[in-house]
Amino acid sequence: MPKKPPAGPSPTLVLLVRHGQTPTTGKLLPGRASGLHLADQGRAQAQVAADRIAGLAKVDAIYASPLERARETAAPIAKALGQKVRIDKGLLECDFGDWTGAELSALMKLPEWTTVQRSPSTFRFPNGESFLEMQTRMVSTLDRLRATHPGRTIVCVSHADPIKAAVAHAMGTHIDLFQRIVISTCSISAIAYSAGGPIVLNVNSTGGSLSELRPS
Repeated sequence: MPKKPPAGPSPTLVLLVRHGQTPTTGKLLPGRASGLHLADQGRAQAQVAADRIAGLAKVDAIYASPLERARETAAPIAKALGQKVRIDKGLLECDFGDWTGAELSALMKLPEWTTVQRSPSTFRFPNGESFLEMQTRMVSTLDRLRATHPGRTIVCVSHADPIKAAVAHAMGTHIDLFQRIVISTCSISAIAYSAGGPIVLNVNSTGGSLSELRPS
């Protein structure tokens, strides 16, 4: 009988966690401004995410964006797993430039808002990043981190737009459609990276067991 081909390397599982709710969630575009912490609801959400991730057999590392709301979300995850949080600037929020700190209700009235929603590949935030630059940064960061932990599971705590961009890239979806992806506070999205390419296992998961996360 012909021999079976040797099994390839195990995929690296990346869990993308959005930070928990803050006092400005849904009201302002905080961007990279410092000093924004989790609300009580956000801290409760972070503990739920930690409990869910703690149910996995083995997590190799926890990474987080440098911003306070991401580090505070990562802290209970790290505590539940008996590990330290590793800070990585590649997981930062998009640089919204002059729009940083603006009220969303005011931004929605700008003519540029339609471009942000319907043709983001053509938009650069004034004195900030473009969506394409953000996506390239986020995908490159995940490539670097997964290469550091081949065949393992890692947690990356980041922000809504970078996670949406990473999920869109893994699905082969053009960045102009990435606004159709919903990433709720403290949701967990899972991508398995193997030699054959990425496989999106779930998106925007906010409850239930993660123990069955594996490519079919």
